[in-house]
Amino acid sequence: MKKFLCLAALLFAVGRSSGQTDRVKYEPNWESLDKRPLPDWYDEGKFGIFIHWGVFSVPSFVSEWFWRYWVSGKQSVVDFMKKNYPPDFTYADFAAKFTAEFYNPDQWADIFKASRAKYVVLTSKHHEGFTNWPSSVSFNWNSMDVGPKRDLVGDLAAAIRNRTDIHFGVYHSLFEWFNPLYTEDSKNVFKTNHFVERKTMPELYELVNRYKPDVIWSDGDAGPDTYWNSTEFLAWLYNESPVKDTVVTNDRWGSGIACHHGGFYTCSDRYNPGKLQNHKWENCMTIDQSSWGFRREATLSSYMTIESLITTLAETVSCGGNLLMNVGPTHDGRIVPIFEERLKQIGSWLDVNGAAIFATKPWKHQNDTVTKNVWYTSKVTASGATEVYAIVLKWPKDDVLFLDAPVTTSDTRVTMLGYKGKEFSWEAGVGGEGITIIFPAISYNELPCLWSWVLKMENLSTSPSASSTALNFKNRFQLQSLKKKKEIHLYGSDDVIQGDKPAMYQSLKRKHDIHLYGSDED
Repeated sequence: MKKFLCLAALLFAVGRSSGQTDRVKYEPNWESLDKRPLPDWYDEGKFGIFIHWGVFSVPSFVSEWFWRYWVSGKQSVVDFMKKNYPPDFTYADFAAKFTAEFYNPDQWADIFKASRAKYVVLTSKHHEGFTNWPSSVSFNWNSMDVGPKRDLVGDLAAAIRNRTDIHFGVYHSLFEWFNPLYTEDSKNVFKTNHFVERKTMPELYELVNRYKPDVIWSDGDAGPDTYWNSTEFLAWLYNESPVKDTVVTNDRWGSGIACHHGGFYTCSDRYNPGKLQNHKWENCMTIDQSSWGFRREATLSSYMTIESLITTLAETVSCGGNLLMNVGPTHDGRIVPIFEERLKQIGSWLDVNGAAIFATKPWKHQNDTVTKNVWYTSKVTASGATEVYAIVLKWPKDDVLFLDAPVTTSDTRVTMLGYKGKEFSWEAGVGGEGITIIFPAISYNELPCLWSWVLKMENLSTSPSASSTALNFKNRFQLQSLKKKKEIHLYGSDDVIQGDKPAMYQSLKRKHDIHLYGSDED
C-alpha cells in the first residue's frame, strides 16, 4: 500500500510538472503578450456594465473631471464652487460627504442581472486617486478611512458572485492628476518612476490578489509603457496571477499603446468604427451622453433613449465589438431610476433577442447596404449550419422589408425571435439576389418586444449567388439599355429582363449601383 501511494504521488508530481511545462509562458514584451488569446467568455459575453463612482459623485456637476476642471479654471466649475462652498473649501473636503449610506450591493447586483449583462466593471480608482477599497498605499484617501467607511469594491464583488453568474472586473487609473510623486516623475520626463513603484503597481497587484477580477480595465496611462512597467505586470497577470486563465485586459497601458497592443482594444471613449475590425474591440459609452459620473444638472434629453442604446448595441456587436454601457451612481450609493430603467429595458429586449447578440460572430455583411437600419450577426449551430440574424431597428413601411445581403435557397426559413406566429413569407430577389420579407399583421399585444425586432434566417445560400446565372450587378456585369426596345440586357449574358425600361433601370440602379454600358452613368 505504501509503495502504491508513493507511486501515485510520483505520477501526480510528474503530471503537474508536465502541465506546467506545456503551459505557454508569456514574456514581458508586446510581441509575446499580444499572442495571448482572449478567454472565450469575453467575446461571447458581448455586453457589460461600467460603473463610474468616486468622490466626484459628491459635487456631481459637469463630469467626473470636476477636480481637474476646477484647478484649470473652467468657468462653470469655478462659479459653481464660489456660489455653493466657502472660499477655503478643498476637493479633499468632498470625501467626507461621499457617504454611500444607501449603497446596497445586492440591489445593484439584481439590477445588473436584470440587464442581462455578462460582466461588470467598477471604478476602483479614478484620476482623482481616491480608492474605493482600503488600499494599503492610499492612506486617508480611500473608502475605508474616509467617507463610506467600507470596502466598496469588495462588497460589490461579493454580491455579484453570490447572486449572479456575471463576471466581476475593475477599472483602475494608472495616473493621479495631482499626486506629487506622479507630477515629479512627469517633470522628469518619466526618467524616474517613484509613483509607479510606490503607488500604481502595489495597487494593481493588491486588486488582483484580493478581489480576483476577470477584467482589468486600465486608464489614465499618460507616460511611456516602460515607465508604467506595464509589460512586467501583464506577464505576471497572464502567467502567475490567480486569474491567469480568465482575466481580460484592455489596451491603455502607456502613451501610444491604445489600439496597438493589449487584450481588447478600446482606442478611444465611445469607439464605434461602424465596420469590421481585425482585432477584438470594445465600445465603452455612457447612457448620460455628457458624463461618466452622475450629474445633478442632467435633463431627460441628456440620456440616451432605449432605441438609441439598442442601435448602438446592434452596430457594435455586428462589427465584432463588445458594448460596455456606463452608469454613474450617486454619492449616497443609489442607481437612479433613469439608469435602472434603461438597464432593465435593454434586459427585456435581450430576453427576447439575446440569441442575436450573445455568442454570435460577425456575418460576411455587417449591415444592409440597401435598406438602412438593419445590422447582421450570425451563429453556427451544432450541426454546422449558419443562422443569420437581421436586427431591424425600424419597422418596415407597409410591412415589407427588402434585404440586399442574403442569398436565398428553396429551403430558406424566416422567423422573428419571440414571435409565436408562423414563419414569415418571403420572395427571392432578381436572380436570387436579396430577399423581400412580408411581415404579417401582428397585433400590438403579440409583438415580442417594443423596440427593434430580429429576423432569424436559416438555410441561406453560402455562395455569392443563388445560381450560375444570377444577376450580380455590383461586381460582375455591366448593363446596356437598348434604346428601341422596352427591355434591358445584361452585358455578357443572354438574360433579358422585360418591362418598362426607365422604371426597371431606376429600380435596379437604386438597389445595385449598376453601370450603363457605353455611358458614364453610375
